[in-house]
Amino acid sequence: MSNVNDPDVALETGTKVPPDEPVREREPAVEPPSRWHEAFRRITTGNAIISVLAVLLALIVGAIMIAFTDERVQSASAYFFARPGDTFVAIWDAVGGAYAAFFQGSIYNFRRDDFIAGIRPLTETLKFATPLIAAGLGVGLAFRVGMFNIGGRGQMLLAAAGAGWVAFSFDLPWGLHMIVAVVVGLLAGALWAGIAGLLKARTGAHEVIVTIMLNYVALYLVSWMLRTPGLLQAPGSNNPKTPPMKDTAIFPDLLPGPQLNLHFGFLLSIGAVFLVWWILDRSSLGFKFRAVGHNPNAARVAGINVKSMYVYAMLISGALVGLAGVHQVLGTVTTGFSSGIDAGIGFDAITVALLGRSTPFGILAAGLLFGAFKAGGFSMQAAEGVPIDIVLVVQSLIVLFIAAPPLVRAIFRLPQPGAKPKPKRTRTPRKEEVAAK
Repeated sequence: MSNVNDPDVALETGTKVPPDEPVREREPAVEPPSRWHEAFRRITTGNAIISVLAVLLALIVGAIMIAFTDERVQSASAYFFARPGDTFVAIWDAVGGAYAAFFQGSIYNFRRDDFIAGIRPLTETLKFATPLIAAGLGVGLAFRVGMFNIGGRGQMLLAAAGAGWVAFSFDLPWGLHMIVAVVVGLLAGALWAGIAGLLKARTGAHEVIVTIMLNYVALYLVSWMLRTPGLLQAPGSNNPKTPPMKDTAIFPDLLPGPQLNLHFGFLLSIGAVFLVWWILDRSSLGFKFRAVGHNPNAARVAGINVKSMYVYAMLISGALVGLAGVHQVLGTVTTGFSSGIDAGIGFDAITVALLGRSTPFGILAAGLLFGAFKAGGFSMQAAEGVPIDIVLVVQSLIVLFIAAPPLVRAIFRLPQPGAKPKPKRTRTPRKEEVAAK
């Protein structure tokens, strides 16, 4: 039986409550957030938005640097207070012209007469991105297991030496020659990285120190082989350079015409993206990798052989980074290579893996972006006189902003991850309002 003196009952039935009885007001009702509000919250608190905003911030800082270093802006700023419009026009022309040249040098050049010539910048972007994607996958896979593979340079050098030696030393049928060269290069990169994994598993040696030291060992080892006749040095030459690769081992072109520099290695990198995705997300080995990366102690208690996972992860990581070295030898520098064959890709791969959040498809997008930076940077320098160093600064700023997510969230006023959305409260009618009704 309900109590008529209960304020809750009185509010529902309209019964008057004696004046000496205190009235308890109801707690305001909480309205759940809408579906769109929840989706927006997930986007703004996710990691992908940080990568996008990091690139945007870096481009903004790059625009400021372009404006400050442009001679037309400097000249117009001398009489800024007399005619401020000239300065703003000069800034617009400098920044707009630089980024327009970047687009025409990396995506499509509208100034060319035909489509084939206009699309050539895109093929250059894909060509530069090909080894970056492969090396980024190797570094990213190691990240997922909780390891830092800083030895990309050494692994690329050994892979390039192995693939190059097969490519110029043996006479094999077309197709078979290329396959053997690729396999030898992958094995060389895997074994070189496996040294760091084995030392970590058996002795506890930190992989960062080991891989950095192995970079120097590989550099001087390959340099010695390039100066030793009968190993990598071209016969009859005193230069530290290999003979040219034989045609049967070179990657075939994917597009017709000498203008389009896109080779079969790009398909290998795309295949590596799907392979790494399958390993990490669909295989039992990938589950063990992720478990060790999250908490090696818990993985050990669950029965996972953590030491073996370290070795397996570095072997696969080294093979993927070695694929980048194979791309350089069989797809780019086919006329012979020297000790600079890595071209800094081993270290750029760390940036690509960070920007891609160590996910296969994120690394694919990051590799394409950095390939565009490489292709478009030269166009900016040639067409607008923008120093190529500004492109390098932009790349470095991307890493800086990605390494500091709180800074990016503070600049754009984004909610912190894990923060619960503020519920929308609806006011409950007061007693007087109910009585009036």
